Amino acid sequence: MKKIILVALTIFLCGIKSYAENDIAVVDLTKIVNESSQVKTLKQEHTKKTAELDKIIANARGEIANEKNPEKILLLEDKYMKEFNTKKEALEKNYNSKLTEIEKNIKSEISQIAKNKGYKYVFAKSVVLFGGEDITENIIRNIK
Repeated sequence: MKKIILVALTIFLCGIKSYAENDIAVVDLTKIVNESSQVKTLKQEHTKKTAELDKIIANARGEIANEKNPEKILLLEDKYMKEFNTKKEALEKNYNSKLTEIEKNIKSEISQIAKNKGYKYVFAKSVVLFGGEDITENIIRNIK
């Protein structure tokens, strides 16, 4: 009798394990972000705009170096500091806004694929030691 219960329990637990594995998907978020054309474009734009900030600094240094009057030097420093900070703040705000939108799109795509394939849970691949179906490539194909 004990053997029958033990065998039945073992079969039951194996069934639960295989059922649970079919409900779980994993995604490699780093790979998705690295392969995203949206992220690549955003990084390129950010690099160009950062170069514009570098030009402001170079112009400020040149103009301040040519000025001999200490009062005018202070005014120039203040002027360029305000200009730099305003543009840097706008650049960061724009970058973060676009990055948030891309993140929202990626999460939406993950959710849609998980729903279509019948997954109840999707975890980042980095936090799962074993198990789950990797749907990273499906996500990458759909977000390009």
